[in-house]
Amino acid sequence: MITVEKALKIVRDNVVDFGIEEIPLSESINRVLKEDWRTDRDLPPYDRVTMDGIAICFDSFEKGSRVFTVEGIAAAGMPQQTLQDKATCLEVMTGSILPNNCDTVIRYEDLDIQNNQAHITIENIRCQQNVHFKGQDRSQNDLIVSKNTIISPAEIGVGASIGKALVKVARLPKIMVISTGDELVKIDEQPLAHQIRRSNVYRILTTLQDYNIQADSDHINDKPEEIRTKISRYLQDYDVLILSGGVSKGKFDYIPQIMEELGVQKLFHKIKQRPGKPFWFGQKEGCTIFALPGNPVSSFMCMQRYFRAWLAWSQVGEVPSPPFAVLQEDVFFKPDLTYYLEVKISYSSDGKILATPKKGNGSGDLANLSNADAFMELPRGRNDFSAGEVFPIYWYR
Repeated sequence: MITVEKALKIVRDNVVDFGIEEIPLSESINRVLKEDWRTDRDLPPYDRVTMDGIAICFDSFEKGSRVFTVEGIAAAGMPQQTLQDKATCLEVMTGSILPNNCDTVIRYEDLDIQNNQAHITIENIRCQQNVHFKGQDRSQNDLIVSKNTIISPAEIGVGASIGKALVKVARLPKIMVISTGDELVKIDEQPLAHQIRRSNVYRILTTLQDYNIQADSDHINDKPEEIRTKISRYLQDYDVLILSGGVSKGKFDYIPQIMEELGVQKLFHKIKQRPGKPFWFGQKEGCTIFALPGNPVSSFMCMQRYFRAWLAWSQVGEVPSPPFAVLQEDVFFKPDLTYYLEVKISYSSDGKILATPKKGNGSGDLANLSNADAFMELPRGRNDFSAGEVFPIYWYR
């Protein structure tokens, strides 16, 4: 049995580069960018009016003019207009090009326009106000989004503005999610007294959907030959297998033995942690296997702590440091294991993240997951954890 730190190092050392693909910008949310984005022109590309109002030559205002005859209008989408007489003005709309011979925009709220005459009603006017000047944000060919950025709506907007109809992103792995166990039935079935519905596979599949991964799924009964036949085929057809159940010490926990028979390299089995101690991890010829414990809280925690990290390392090259939260109650935990405590998150008025323990009834208490927001990582080597201490948290909500 190895430590959490050792397990994470092994996971980090066994990441996989799945290559690059080009997809439409509109489908790239949450994908990992694999190219630098540079501006194809200055941003903004022209002197942009930022308020509806009038455009003037500030020199005329500075010399005492407060009434300006309206020459015409410059709407957004029109070619650049030219102010013919610097003693007059042009009405301008937000987003339009600042007219030639103009350098200042005065908003309608600070005007009184009657009979084609614009009367300025305030004195606090600054030269170049309400103008977003060409290249003020970025110059042409400036780096605007770096490779390995996880694409959010902000990057979608930036990509659209620089004409990135197609974007290069990290290719996602092809994944098969497998539940095991004779006691499991489909969610639309009525379980018998000795049965339960499959839930782990749904939590795993929806975790993958956070990354736009539409995984396949299957269920295998506790029959060695069935397990062997299906796993053998899936090892050839998929980049990743995520299994739930069959990895502990029970008489029907066949997964570790069958993996060995199929030539899968075991990288580790069992971690000094709770929940999730029986977690098994291995690889064979380009296929990575996460064999998670069957208990629902255990499988869920291992997906959040280990699979997410492995995918981030594979696609981005790094995993962001976790936030830290302030423990709100004393906790006693005797086993010499890293303890992933379920916690409810709140915030103090001075900006601290607060974590209140939501202890369930063990790793089988899947219902308790809905009462919490994150796992707080409490280190092994001690039994008492005091309210007010600070520890890392791993969000799942």
